[in-house]
Amino acid sequence: MPKQIALSPFCTFFVTVDKPIRLGTGGFGETRIIPLTGGTVEGEELRGRILPGGSDEQMIREDGLTRLHARYVIETHDGALVRVDSQGLRSGPPEVMAALMRGEKIDQDQIYFVTTIRLDTADTRYDFLNQRLFLSQGIREPDCVRLTLFRVQ
Repeated sequence: MPKQIALSPFCTFFVTVDKPIRLGTGGFGETRIIPLTGGTVEGEELRGRILPGGSDEQMIREDGLTRLHARYVIETHDGALVRVDSQGLRSGPPEVMAALMRGEKIDQDQIYFVTTIRLDTADTRYDFLNQRLFLSQGIREPDCVRLTLFRVQ
C-alpha cells in the first residue's frame, strides 16, 4: 500500500483582481476572464509578490458552480520567478453564489473553493516547488482572493 497522502501548511497568496471581462455564455455557462493585478505571497519557504498580468478564466454555470483556471507569476523576495497554474472549483447554494457574484458579503463557510496548484521554476534554489503539488482553500475577500496553500506530502 502506498504512503498515505498528507497535507502540511505552506503559504498564503493574496491575489488582487480587476473587473471581469465577460466573453458570453456557452455550453457550460458564462465565460469570463479576471485580470490579476498583483498581490503578495507570505510563507516561510516562499514569499514575494505576484506580478501583474496573470488571469483567471472562469466558466460559471447558471446555479453559480464555477470552474477556475488561473495562471500567473510570482517574483520571490530574492528574485526567483515562479509560474503558478491553479485549477479548481467554487460552489455553494445558488442564492449564496448569486450574492458572491454581486460582490456582497457572504458566509464563507457556505462556499466550497478549492484549487490544485502546480508551481514551476527554473531557479534551482526553489526546485523543491517543481517536485510537489499543492492544494489551496480560497476565500473571496473585498479587495483580493486569499488562497491558503497546503503542500501535498
